[in-house]
Amino acid sequence: MRTVRDADGRRYLLVKRSDQSSLVRDPESGAERYLENDRIEPVEGESPLETAASGVPDPVRRVVTAAHDDRSLGLLVALSDDGPRPVVGLLDAFDLCESDLHGLLAEFRAAGLVEEAETPGGRGYAATETTERAVALLRDDGDP
Repeated sequence: MRTVRDADGRRYLLVKRSDQSSLVRDPESGAERYLENDRIEPVEGESPLETAASGVPDPVRRVVTAAHDDRSLGLLVALSDDGPRPVVGLLDAFDLCESDLHGLLAEFRAAGLVEEAETPGGRGYAATETTERAVALLRDDGDP
């Protein structure tokens, strides 16, 4: 596969090419259609895998990239569902050692998925709007 673009700059994945037309896939919808070859051109320097990933909403890509396993994803979901929680409360509630928890929180802060927050129990963390949007999108049970 290759990344191609039309005259309007819209990017597609090239699925199949014939003499007059090419089958292309829209990364946002997954829909395929034929375009005349003279209406598209290759995009140099852009991986087709990056183009394919661009169809996934940014908040979801950020969470998927940062959450390495179910436990780390679960931490983001819990912060999204429960609101800000103190660090001590997170340590008490979940099966993470202190260094693992702080490591995950540091990664999530760097990714813009959590932010420091003052809680009644002291210093804590809250999910960002990006995380809340991603969790809502991931929970969507609509048909693809």
